[in-house]
Amino acid sequence: MSSDIPLGVLDLAPIPSGSTAGDALRNSMDLAQQAERLGYARYWFAEHHLNPGVAGTSPAVVLALTAAATSTIRLGSGAVQLGHRTALSTVEEFGLIDALHPGRLDLGLGRSGGRPPAGKAAAPPTATPVVDGRAPNGLLIPPPFSFERILGSPRIALQRKLLTLPGAESQDYAEQIDDILALLAGTYRSPEGVQAHVVPGEGADVEVWILGSSGGTSAEVAGARGLRFAANYHVSPATVLDAVEGYRSYFQPSEFLDKPHVSVSADVVVAEDDETARELATGYGLWVRSIRTAEGAIQFPTPEEARAHTWSDEDRALVQDRVDTQFVGSPGRVAAQLEQLQEATGADELLITTITHDHADRVRSYELLAEEWHRR
Repeated sequence: MSSDIPLGVLDLAPIPSGSTAGDALRNSMDLAQQAERLGYARYWFAEHHLNPGVAGTSPAVVLALTAAATSTIRLGSGAVQLGHRTALSTVEEFGLIDALHPGRLDLGLGRSGGRPPAGKAAAPPTATPVVDGRAPNGLLIPPPFSFERILGSPRIALQRKLLTLPGAESQDYAEQIDDILALLAGTYRSPEGVQAHVVPGEGADVEVWILGSSGGTSAEVAGARGLRFAANYHVSPATVLDAVEGYRSYFQPSEFLDKPHVSVSADVVVAEDDETARELATGYGLWVRSIRTAEGAIQFPTPEEARAHTWSDEDRALVQDRVDTQFVGSPGRVAAQLEQLQEATGADELLITTITHDHADRVRSYELLAEEWHRR
């Protein structure tokens, strides 16, 4: 049954055209309260920088605000960008929130930020065969998108410069994860044998998650340490099967988990009927284009603003994989597509991200999906 698979929310705190960052954050607070009412299991905030259309620059700050506005839903980061942070600063921030809202936090950790991009990961040995762009159950797996254009852009270089102290180097990712786990557990010792105890932070009742888009470093780190793993179909649909299978191939039972636990994200727009949903999703392609051209996410356009854009063949090719793998339609149609994604990946949970121009349409999308999902 679909209802056995929990649904969560991934929120970028998008800024619709004609509105402000304050409006976006107030929308996020309201959506988190609605998600709690509707029975969503988790509410995560992403971390993005130097994007005119995204207000979610600091997950910990937004999570603290959201924790005060909600009471039961789990709250988390999707993900803290560890490339420009230290283990201590991360544990301290989440420790502060946990001190006031114990037992509700998911500490989602990602490689990105000031750290150089990873090389191409080899496919895991158990990789599911993809034939004619489809997984065995029919899930669309598009050709890989090259992120080199984005990662090598002047804007990303500037972002790294502004986020990182002069001369600083990012710590090895696996070591950084180990330090975070040790600081949380109260077992940290420096190479010289000096103890460090984080207050608040040590003993915090948080779930640690690793986020990754391939079967490479992040999947290996998560699996080898027996941590929870979140893969993103909505950002990198071409590599989602490699990511989850790589994680499972590396998995070792731990004090955290006795078997692998996977969440998979999807971009979704739901409305009462397919035509209405397609209209609400009209701005998505133009928004993705702004990200993929390395300009930074624009304010999310109205359908009319999006239709005014003149598309080139290069533009279309730039966003095709994302547009083709966005689930758009009636509640029944989208729920069926999510079931297909869950079946193909073996996901234990699904993480839903929805962006529409009008906040009411966004809330309604999550509402319709929750009602349909719980019926199944």
